[in-house]
Amino acid sequence: MGELESLRTFLTVAEARSFSGAARLLGTTPASVTRTIAALEDRLGVQLLLRTTRQVSLTSAGADYLKRVAPLVRQLELATEEARAQHGITAGTLRIAAPMSLGQRVLPAVLSQFAARHGGTHVSVVLSDRFIDIVGEDFDLAIRISGPPVDKSTVWRKLCDVPRLLVAAPSYLAARGIPEEPEDLTEHDCLGYAEDAREPIWDLSSGARRKSHRAKGIFSANNGDLLSDLALSGEGIALLPRFIVAQALAEGRLAPVLPDWQPPPVWLTLYYPPYERLPVRVATFSDFFEVYVKETRPL
Repeated sequence: MGELESLRTFLTVAEARSFSGAARLLGTTPASVTRTIAALEDRLGVQLLLRTTRQVSLTSAGADYLKRVAPLVRQLELATEEARAQHGITAGTLRIAAPMSLGQRVLPAVLSQFAARHGGTHVSVVLSDRFIDIVGEDFDLAIRISGPPVDKSTVWRKLCDVPRLLVAAPSYLAARGIPEEPEDLTEHDCLGYAEDAREPIWDLSSGARRKSHRAKGIFSANNGDLLSDLALSGEGIALLPRFIVAQALAEGRLAPVLPDWQPPPVWLTLYYPPYERLPVRVATFSDFFEVYVKETRPL
C-alpha cells in the first residue's frame, strides 16, 4: 500500500475510532486496516493509536501527527481531483446524507442516472431524518428539506421550493367531516411532523388571509412516509410535501384538505462543509441533482 493510502487509512481510523468502522468506510477488512496502521507506526517509530476492547483513541504523538498530515492529505486529494477534472473524471467516494422520504422516493432514480454518466464515483448514502453534523460526521454534502438555513458552520445552496399540502383519507373525511376553514381543524385529529413532543404550528394562507393552527392529535412523527401511511389508514389530517403524497392523491387514496389554504413551501437545500472550493465529484453531483429536481422530475 502506498504512503498516501496509509495516511488515508490512519485519518479514517482516527475519525471512526475503530478499525471495523474504518474498514466499512474504506471498503476493506479490519485485518487489512490493522496491518496498515501497524506498518505505518513501524515506519514512523512511534505509536499513533491506543487500542482498547471498545474503541481506538489517539496517542499524543498520534494527535500531533493527525494535525500535521490531515491538511496535507486534503491538498493532495484536491490536486488529484483538479487534475482529473481537466479530463472530465470524477472518480472517488461521495458521502451524502439525505432525509428518509426523499432518499427512498427520489434518490434511486437520481443515483442510477448519475452512475450511468459518472461510473467512477462511488456514492455512499446515509438516510436519516435527524439533523446530521456533516462536518463532524465527515459527509461531502447533505440534502435537507427544511426552512431557511440557520446553520452558520456550513455552506448551503438552495435548489428549489418543496410544495406542501394538507391531505386525509376519503374514509376519514366521510366519517369526521370536511373542514371548510382552518378553524375547523380543531375538531380533527392532526398528524404533525415533529422532532420532539411539542405540537407543530401549521401556518396557512389564502390570498391576504393568514391563519395558524396548533396541530393536535394522537400521533406525531419525524418521518413523512410514516405520517402518510397514518393518513392513508384514516388516522387524521397530515401536512406533507407533495412528492410524498402525489401518487396516493392521483389514485384517490388521499384527498386534499382546505385546498384554498396553502402552507408556506419548505426549501430543498444542499449543505456542504466549509470547502474553499467544492471537490469536483461534489460539484458534479450537485449540478446533476439540481437539474433532476428542477427539470427532470420537479418536486
